[in-house]
Amino acid sequence: MVPINVHSHYSLLYGTVKPDDLIQTAKKFNLTSIALTDTNGMYGLIPFYKKAKEENVKPILGALITDPQNDNTYAVLLAKNIAGYNELCKIITMRKVNDDFSLIKILNEYKKNIFTITHSLELLKSISIHKNLFAEIISTKSQKKKTREIYNYCIDYGINYVATNPVYFLTEEDYELHKLLRAIDLNKTVDDLEDQDFADQEYYFKDPELLNRLYRSIPDALSNSDYIASKCNVDLKIGEYKYPEFPLPVNESARNYLAKLSYDGLHKKYDKITDKILKRLDYELSVIDELSFNDYFLIVWEIVKEAKRRGMMTIGRGSAANSLVAYLLDLTQVDPIKHNLYFERFLNKARSSPPDVDIDFSWKERDEIVRFVFERYGYERVAMISTHVTFKARSAFRETAKAFGISDREISKYSKFIPWTDASNLPEVANIFPEAKNINFNIEPWKSIVRYATRLANFPRHLSIHPGGIVITPSKVTDYCALEYAKNKGLGLIITQPDMYSIEDLGLIKIDLLSQRSLGVLRDTVNMISKNHSE
Repeated sequence: MVPINVHSHYSLLYGTVKPDDLIQTAKKFNLTSIALTDTNGMYGLIPFYKKAKEENVKPILGALITDPQNDNTYAVLLAKNIAGYNELCKIITMRKVNDDFSLIKILNEYKKNIFTITHSLELLKSISIHKNLFAEIISTKSQKKKTREIYNYCIDYGINYVATNPVYFLTEEDYELHKLLRAIDLNKTVDDLEDQDFADQEYYFKDPELLNRLYRSIPDALSNSDYIASKCNVDLKIGEYKYPEFPLPVNESARNYLAKLSYDGLHKKYDKITDKILKRLDYELSVIDELSFNDYFLIVWEIVKEAKRRGMMTIGRGSAANSLVAYLLDLTQVDPIKHNLYFERFLNKARSSPPDVDIDFSWKERDEIVRFVFERYGYERVAMISTHVTFKARSAFRETAKAFGISDREISKYSKFIPWTDASNLPEVANIFPEAKNINFNIEPWKSIVRYATRLANFPRHLSIHPGGIVITPSKVTDYCALEYAKNKGLGLIITQPDMYSIEDLGLIKIDLLSQRSLGVLRDTVNMISKNHSE
């Protein structure tokens, strides 16, 4: 039996398992395939996919999509192929951003490239029957009556069914950690949680031998999970770049246009153009072309050009300052020839990652230039990149203590001495950090609080916006990843569910347009001087 309803800690504040641990447990049980189906999200799908491939375990990519009207009504969707993965990204995005999202409508529309598995009799009655539709058979005490009803309905109407063992924690012992996460999410104490607030206690990663015994009366339900797994074959082509195309003038190629702009820049930057400069330029252009980064440079060039046209101050920094092409395009202000800077530190043929040009803007003007990028390339092809905010020592301690029913006043007596560090350091924080030397976590309830808080180390809590990263894609962003609103939905900012590392793994090009407060101060100073001088 292949686990096909499986959740990691990327089922935010619900799942308790790191993706790597899911894969290692699958290997321990000699499983050759495993799915990841986090709730309404693909936050961890890319690291899960990469790790599974490394461990020679077949990754099955999916998500559990809930009905907005009732979270207990859901469908597990599994991508059969790359088209199914693309559709999964679109469905998750619609679930996250569309107020009128209808699960029934979606399930009736997307059939060909996605397996639909549901434990809802209501959904089964509302979806047109097709070969990729399966009823979910769950063999736990709490689901026994409902499962019998679903099984009988499948027999009566000829609907496929498949055995699943929903996984939200690795072992039975992790159930308490799950309840802690639910308390944090619902802003309750653990003691105040109600039955509907948390998962079934039997939703842990069970040994295949136990599952075989549980489903011995309907063995085809088990074999159907193997069938589904065999039909799910998604190749994400990790590391293959998906370049957006720069809107070129008629009858112009990206290579020639970049060369033309660079040679034009020579005459603006240098009074005397030496052989050394020409050889360096030709070399850089050849490397950029060989690595297929022509469009990237042109896109960044146009952004900077537009900013300067609007009178904005910009500064290019980082290793991009080692590039003559970047200097000639006005992306950076440092002459790499004069200062003997090596281009290879920025870009070379042996480097697999794309170029990284950081462009600083005034904090007052940065949003305006970001808006230009959205309008230039289209709102469907541009998105802000997310960052996954994780539990650190202080936040893990505070939120765990609160879930234990400790007052804010009591919590603050300890938390104010906890430095910014990993939550895994909590048990030894008094020995590691001088400012925490008087903290005593060896007495209750603090001893138990720290034990649980430590388990939350690096668990994702929520999404935020990357300080400067935006992604531009060749087609719709949702062809590659799912989107959702940033934490404050009222601002209307749409961000990617994957973070910057997964975006790069997907081969999407990230551009950093950063907000720099000092440039805002310089801008204000120049304006004040101009105003005072004119007076």
